[in-house]
Amino acid sequence: MNYEDVMKLALERGFYFPSCEVYADAHAGFWEYGPSGVGLKNKFLELWRRELVRRDGMLEIDGSQIMSKSVFEASGHLGNFADPIIKCTKCNSTFRADRTIAEIAQVEIPESADLNEFDNAISQNNIKCPKCKGDFDKTKKFNMMFKVGIGPQEEEAYLRPETCQSIFVDFPRLFKTMRGKLPLGIAQVGKSFRNEIAPRQSLLRLREFYQAEIEVFCNPKKLQEVENFLEIEKIVIRVQIDSEPVSMTCKEAVESGIIPNKFVAYYLGILTEFYEKTGVDISKSRFRKLGDKEKAFYAEVAFDFEVETTIGWLELVACNYRSDYDLSSHSTKSKEKFEVMDNDEKVLPHVFEISMGIDRSLYTILEHSLKDDKEHERIVLSLKPYLAPIHVGILSLVKKDGLKEKTDEIFLHIKRKFDVFLDHSGAIGRRYRRLDEIGAPFAITIDHQTLEDETVTIRRRDSMEQTRIDVNEVDSILSESVAFP
Repeated sequence: MNYEDVMKLALERGFYFPSCEVYADAHAGFWEYGPSGVGLKNKFLELWRRELVRRDGMLEIDGSQIMSKSVFEASGHLGNFADPIIKCTKCNSTFRADRTIAEIAQVEIPESADLNEFDNAISQNNIKCPKCKGDFDKTKKFNMMFKVGIGPQEEEAYLRPETCQSIFVDFPRLFKTMRGKLPLGIAQVGKSFRNEIAPRQSLLRLREFYQAEIEVFCNPKKLQEVENFLEIEKIVIRVQIDSEPVSMTCKEAVESGIIPNKFVAYYLGILTEFYEKTGVDISKSRFRKLGDKEKAFYAEVAFDFEVETTIGWLELVACNYRSDYDLSSHSTKSKEKFEVMDNDEKVLPHVFEISMGIDRSLYTILEHSLKDDKEHERIVLSLKPYLAPIHVGILSLVKKDGLKEKTDEIFLHIKRKFDVFLDHSGAIGRRYRRLDEIGAPFAITIDHQTLEDETVTIRRRDSMEQTRIDVNEVDSILSESVAFP
C-alpha cells in the first residue's frame, strides 16, 4: 500500500484531514487529527512514555509555545534557523533552493551548504523557474521562525520551532526542585511551529506539528559509564555511515567506533526497541550518520533515525549530541548559572537529544500496517492491538427481538475500560470490513443464541477467526490482548 492509499484511509476513516478545508483561503501545512487519529496518537505517546520516559525515571514537563526573543537569540535560531530560497525574477515565485535543484537536475546539495553552492548548481545546470521558465535571483536565506507580538505594544516574541528550548531554560530549576542526578532525562510533548516554504504531503512536512523530545543531561567524562548498557548491548541496529546500512549489535557498534560511546548507543538501542513495538518494519530502518554540512548547527554528532516508505526514506527521529551548546549559550545570555554538582564535581552538563516527529511516525505506522487482503477482498489496518484507536466493535446481528437491548447492555459494561464502537445497522460483513479498516483487533457479535446461553461471537481482525465465548470472558480476553507490552 502506498501514500495515496494511506491518504484515502486517513480522510475516509477520520485519521487526519486538512485544517479549514471548507474555505478557499485555507493555508497549506496545517492538518487536524480526527477521532481515529487522536486515538492512535494518544496510544503512541503512552507507549513512548512507557518505553523511553519511565524506563529510566525521566522527568516530563509542558512548556510554553510562545517564548521570548532572548531565548532564540541564545539558541541561535534567529541567526541560523533558515532555509535556502530562490526567487524567480520574472513571475516572483519562491522555491526551496535545495529541493528545486534536486528535482530538476538530480543534484543533491545539503540545505546548510554555502549559498554560492546553490547559485553555482543553478548556473551549471541551467535551472529555470518551473512555473514560467524565468531566471532565478541569487540564493538567499529565509528564517522559518513565526514571529508574534505580545500585548498592545506588540513586544517581540516567537512561536517555538522545537519543544526543547524550554527544557534547557528550565534545567536549573528542574534539577534543583526534583533533586536531579546526572544523567538526567527531561521529556516534553507538544506542538512546534516552522514557517515552511513548501509544506507538502499531509503529515510529512507541516508548519504546525507535534514533537516528542527527550534531552538527556550528562557528565561528558562519563559517556562510557552507562549502568543499563547490558540491557541493550545485543539489540541489533542498522547504521549507515557511507553507502548501505549495516546491521550490528549496539555492543559491536561501540567497539568498532561507529557509535562514539555507550551513552549514545544505549539510546539508539532503546529507540529501536520502541519503534519495533509500534509495528514499524525495523528491517526498513537505519541510523544515518550526518556529515558536517548536514547536521544541525548545534550538533557535535548526529544520527537520523530514518524509515523506508513508498515515497522514500523518512526521518522520524533526530538524535543529536549537542555537547554544552545550549546550556552554555543560555548561561551566557541570561547571566544565570547552569552548572550542577555530579557527586563532588561541578559540571556544565552536555546533552544528548532524541527529537521525535510524531506526525511522521504515525504516517509510517499507518503505511507499514495497511494491507490489501485480495483473497478476502478487504483492506486491513493491522495495527498493534494496543495502538488501535478502537479496541473492539460491539455489533448486534439485528436490531429487533431484544438483541439491541442486550448489545447495549454489553457495550455499557465494557466501554469505560476499552475503546469501543457500537454498531447496530448494516450487513454484518460490511461492518466487519469497516472495523478492519480502522484497525480494530476484535469484533463481538450479539445474536439470538446470546439471549439463550449468554455467549457471543468474537472475531479476530488479522485471521478473521470467529469463536464462541461466554460473555463473561470478554473482559479478560480484551484485557490480555490490548495491554501494552
